[in-house]
Amino acid sequence: MILFRPAINIISHIKPQQVRNSKFVMTSVSEAVGFSAPRLVTKKVLAKSQSEGDGAVVRRSIGRPELKSLDPFLMLDEFSVSPPAGFPDHPHRGFETVTYMLEGGVTHQDFAGHKGTIRAGDVQWMTAGRGIIHSEMPAGPGAQKGLQLWVNLSSKDKMVEPNYQELLCEDIKTAEKDGVKVKIIAGESMGVKSSVYTRTPTMFLDFTLSPGAQMHQPVPESWNSFVYVLEGEGVFGSMDSPPVSAHHVLVLSHGDGMSVWNKGSKPLRFVLIGGQPINEPVVQYGPFVMNTKAEIEQALQDYRYCKNGFEMAKYWRSQ
Repeated sequence: MILFRPAINIISHIKPQQVRNSKFVMTSVSEAVGFSAPRLVTKKVLAKSQSEGDGAVVRRSIGRPELKSLDPFLMLDEFSVSPPAGFPDHPHRGFETVTYMLEGGVTHQDFAGHKGTIRAGDVQWMTAGRGIIHSEMPAGPGAQKGLQLWVNLSSKDKMVEPNYQELLCEDIKTAEKDGVKVKIIAGESMGVKSSVYTRTPTMFLDFTLSPGAQMHQPVPESWNSFVYVLEGEGVFGSMDSPPVSAHHVLVLSHGDGMSVWNKGSKPLRFVLIGGQPINEPVVQYGPFVMNTKAEIEQALQDYRYCKNGFEMAKYWRSQ
């Protein structure tokens, strides 16, 4: 949820290693899990509040100076928006947006005629591809809260046709064992797989741990991954690590799995997100994310003159 930024940034990445097949398991509190290369916390960043859109407030964790990106992830916002604030008509090209509602609802509509409302627990996985113009506005009174993740697309997928995958809360698969509950938005956990198709291989898991519980989640070894803490306080990576509280993002080292312990007296809720690095140059100008400056200039021209994916923008305005 972002409009235009005044600068262009180029980010290059190293070549990907081969992704190993990984069996996703969950252990009980009493079982000992020995990952050959456990993922540890390499960086902790507090997501500070800032203004965005038209009067909305976001806590940006990825996409800020301390953590500009984490290939393939471009941005993560924890947003709170109350009427009349919101995210009015704005374009996207070259990546995907994942909106996961925590409280309330957001109504989305775009220039292709798609319109709908997602509410607490629902997910919208939008592939912007070659171009979309849409609005995201609060669906009711009071604060509407959620997460929005931006996932980059490889050069071969940046100009695909726009697409939506929308899952209601009751359609998102869950699993539970020994004080650990997980919602599997993308990827796999406890032997349960999500039905969401991700062009960029991605996992997005929403965990809740009861006091005293622990969890051990495999992650493909060459993927980049991070944790964002929503509620409570937890110990991540190793048992002797200091506890981490809400609104922090934790970048994890490479390895074959991550462990978490809830040593507190209240439930711990966090999302674990990982993805296969694309390892291509990234050039971003606000809501346009391409591989070269020339492609950004082309995107700006296409948007300005309503062509090459933005044809319907000429007469469309959200209602």
